[in-house]
Amino acid sequence: MENKETIEKDLLGQVAKILGVTPEAIENFSEEAVLNVIGNTYHVDNSSAVNYGCTFNPLDKLIESYEENKRLYERLLQAEKEKIAYLEKLIK
Repeated sequence: MENKETIEKDLLGQVAKILGVTPEAIENFSEEAVLNVIGNTYHVDNSSAVNYGCTFNPLDKLIESYEENKRLYERLLQAEKEKIAYLEKLIK
């Protein structure tokens, strides 16, 4: 249907009904007119993006992460010390 020069009236009527437009709207369709309407009526409201604010203090999160990593490192270090002590005991 897209490659046809002309479309039968009954088929055009069915397509128009499915799209919720009139057959005349399809016949008189113009991409330039559509782009003009969109360009002159559609505006993006970025006010919500401008007013965005953090709900937490990033520095607090950074410190919290550092403290968690420090505790993990200390546990791993303790486990290694215990493993070394165990292996030394086995060697003796």
